[in-house]
Amino acid sequence: MTELNTSGTIQIGTYTVHRLGFGAMRLTGEGVWGEHPDPARPGQVLRRAIELGVDFIDTADSYGPEVNERQIGETLGDAYPDDLVIATKAGFIRTGPGEWKIHGDPKHIRAACEGSLKRLRLERIPLYQLHRIDPRVPVADTIGAMLELRQEGKIEHIGLSEVSVEQLREVQQMTPVVSVQNRYNVGDREWDDLVDVCAAEGIAFIPWYPVGAGDLGAVGEVLDEVAAAHDTTRYVVALAWLLHRSPAMAPIPGTSSITHLEENMSAATLVDQITDEEWARLDAAET
Repeated sequence: MTELNTSGTIQIGTYTVHRLGFGAMRLTGEGVWGEHPDPARPGQVLRRAIELGVDFIDTADSYGPEVNERQIGETLGDAYPDDLVIATKAGFIRTGPGEWKIHGDPKHIRAACEGSLKRLRLERIPLYQLHRIDPRVPVADTIGAMLELRQEGKIEHIGLSEVSVEQLREVQQMTPVVSVQNRYNVGDREWDDLVDVCAAEGIAFIPWYPVGAGDLGAVGEVLDEVAAAHDTTRYVVALAWLLHRSPAMAPIPGTSSITHLEENMSAATLVDQITDEEWARLDAAET
């Protein structure tokens, strides 16, 4: 079981990492397709993330596709920091910018893993996540492929993405699950019950789309008011809210801007500065 704490770190399987990681997806082109328009930017951002103490980076074979993993491998793979944990995913195929197709065939999962290992320049993937459960493929077959990869030493821990509590339970009958990655933020709390289950069972909850976007209604107003009181941005407050929400939370904000990367990392210290009254207002706000 994964042990959680509130001291700024979280245990994901056998790894202890800071609760604020980095999602590398935005280092690709528009629509998560192809290369970033500035060829030098991905490497610059990745190196700065490491300098800032990031020790958990999330990616997927479908980001690019393949581009994002290659960026990480080429930038960091010759000398990965000893404490850096790389998490990647399989279960999507791409047909164009912004186009995603779920693909949970066991042969695809195996081929995806082999490709990820080469691009990331890893002998074993610390956290391998199923990007989506494919309704056309028995989940036991998909997870079975991941179990075989683990037995072969090619992956270490298994995580899930976009699952319900019921789906988590189904997979838990087959294998321990150390992480769940679902869409969740201060303006989108659909998975509140799953967050609480993860906290109770020592499973890391990795929220994607962690700051939300667009018109957040009353939540946006409160975010802006709290941000103004602490001389920061609504996005940093939104990240701090996630860290406050549950000790199971391990946000992975993504950006291709070094300035925004540095701002995002400041959320870890902002948590201790926001008042109880401000937390209560954020908790009570609705979109």
